[in-house]
Amino acid sequence: MTDADPAFVALEREIGLLLRRSRAISARLARELHPDLDGAAYGLLALLEDTGPLRASDLVLRLGLDKSTVSRQVASLVELGLVDRAADPDDGRAHVLTPSAEGSARLLRIRAARRARWETDLAGWPADDVATLAVLLERLNRIGEAREAEAGGVAPPATG
Repeated sequence: MTDADPAFVALEREIGLLLRRSRAISARLARELHPDLDGAAYGLLALLEDTGPLRASDLVLRLGLDKSTVSRQVASLVELGLVDRAADPDDGRAHVLTPSAEGSARLLRIRAARRARWETDLAGWPADDVATLAVLLERLNRIGEAREAEAGGVAPPATG
């Protein structure tokens, strides 16, 4: 056993638990969005909603997934009527992807329910603690995005 800093041991353990729970939640949310939707596709739809139209190649870069995985998820989202595919105005050979009206509406309902759940779960927390947690998670996410961009050329997601 090494002389690991207990704070970093606890951090690794808690983030691991959070990530495992997050995968399970994404799968559940995907089923709520559409019974035939794969859990990973939920994140793809949310990214499209947050960033606006993107090419599939942009999704590959932003998500750090292989092209075939993204292609399969996009095909599923399009087939289920949750994402629209249109010719890219800048390059007629490519397509841009946007959430369909139905996809956006379903995602909005799920996000509102999820936010309400967070509000219920954290009702006993001071508002400053909730705000601090959001700021700290954002900082942690920026570190991860920078590391991924450095390692594999992953484009950092748009903020805003």
